[in-house]
Amino acid sequence: MRAKETSQSVPSLKFTVTNLWFALGGLATIAAGYFLLGQGSISLAPVLLVLGYVVLLPLAIIR
Repeated sequence: MRAKETSQSVPSLKFTVTNLWFALGGLATIAAGYFLLGQGSISLAPVLLVLGYVVLLPLAIIR
């Protein structure tokens, strides 16, 4: 027997312009973080990398 199906639709992830801007911002922040890390900046580079990986890229997926 099949489980009873409901008429409610499952919410799907939609890619919008907001998602695109968060993704581009995250990628730019990560690129800047790695660039600064290569230059020897040990104070700003980790902050940018954490901001990109932990804040901006998840926002691009969730929002």
